Amino acid sequence: MFSPLENPVRGWPGRIEDDRVIQLAAQTLEAFFTGGGHAREHAEYRLDEVRLLAPVVRPPSVRDFYAFEEHVRNAAKVTGRPGVPDEWYEIPAFYFSNPAAIYGPDEEIPYPEGSEALDYELEVAAVIGAEGGIGGFTVMNDWSARDLQRREMKIGLGPAKGKDFATSLGPVLVTPDELGDLRLEMVARINGEERSRGNLGDMYHSWEAIVAHAARNTELLPGDVLGSGTVGTGCILEHGDERWLQPGDEVELEVEGIGVLGNRIR
Repeated sequence: MFSPLENPVRGWPGRIEDDRVIQLAAQTLEAFFTGGGHAREHAEYRLDEVRLLAPVVRPPSVRDFYAFEEHVRNAAKVTGRPGVPDEWYEIPAFYFSNPAAIYGPDEEIPYPEGSEALDYELEVAAVIGAEGGIGGFTVMNDWSARDLQRREMKIGLGPAKGKDFATSLGPVLVTPDELGDLRLEMVARINGEERSRGNLGDMYHSWEAIVAHAARNTELLPGDVLGSGTVGTGCILEHGDERWLQPGDEVELEVEGIGVLGNRIR
């Protein structure tokens, strides 16, 4: 289990063991994945002495996939689309998000200008490690301005500014061997009220298929982020009640075996 640390050296990765954090000699998680700092440990601290940052503070790229059939069906029903297209079953589709707008645990999320329909999205992200494989998994919140997104998607290109302002990752990165078969319970709460619940094991497209598709005709780099897409019921849009997020709201996404990613809307 890994996470970059704000203190004592901002952004250096640490390995979490119970209530202790071992600061690694590698200066970034990406460097650690490629062999830097594996053999050396820089220092040791109590977990309550440090603040955890996003597992990858500035990833080379962020691809967010669309792997849960229930989410696709629910979103289509609410938005009046005809349902799940045949191509969805054939292609693990994704869009590129903004690697310069990454937020970590407990950071405030700016309410996007021009929007009145801010949504959370309950996801898990894989972070690429050495040689194009998955180095670990973390919780992901794909924040969405639904009114901005709706206008953009009518043009036939996007999403763009509906997603461009923020993506949250954290609280830690957990290696695949620690998580086992990945049938992990996923829960979202707003101001303590449970709003979403699902299971990572319900993905239609496998992580192997997602990684293979992401790597097709290109090279995946250590630190690249691959989002699972939203679990079924995992966003306000699917509920159809338009109880959009408001400034001051506290959003918590919890994934079994990884932890709780909490953010407040600024």
